[in-house]
Amino acid sequence: MDQESPKNSAAEIPVTSNGEVEDSHEHNFNREEFGYNADTQKLLAKNGETLLGAINFFIASVNTLVNKTIEDTLMTVKQYENARIEYDAYRTDLEELNLGPRDANTLPKIEQSQHLFQAHKEKYDKMRNDVSIKLKFLEENKVKVLHNQLVLFHNAIAAYFAGNQKQLEQTLKQFHIKLKTPGVDAPSWLEEQ
Repeated sequence: MDQESPKNSAAEIPVTSNGEVEDSHEHNFNREEFGYNADTQKLLAKNGETLLGAINFFIASVNTLVNKTIEDTLMTVKQYENARIEYDAYRTDLEELNLGPRDANTLPKIEQSQHLFQAHKEKYDKMRNDVSIKLKFLEENKVKVLHNQLVLFHNAIAAYFAGNQKQLEQTLKQFHIKLKTPGVDAPSWLEEQ
């Protein structure tokens, strides 16, 4: 099969005296194809930005769960461990003083030790309660957040690859995600009020 080089085929296109291509039918066909291609590229870009918004929301939510919620719970557990160690230390001190002789010198020490023991016992009990509550909420929140985010991620990916622009936008609305318009700055806090 004999192929023409692009240089030769371009030279054979009939051109009018003012430089326009004579075959208007082919020109219109190319214009339609280029227009269709441009529209397709714009739609792909828009859907890609929408999908990117959904993915960014997914990442931010999981990031918040991991770096804020879980981190806060771990911090509370560490505080609880420290409170337990302090409580055990003051309890041991009080037990040792109670086993020793009771005289004018030891009674004020026992009383002070009893006061410190009671204060650290209250702190320990409070931290134990805080840990219990945070672990319960973390478990509930973790399951709920991960479930919702995986549904969002799945629906957004499925809609994007199916080419279903409406479903992709509905997924964002379902999760109350608002995309930033490129080139538009967010309103200042004064404008929002």
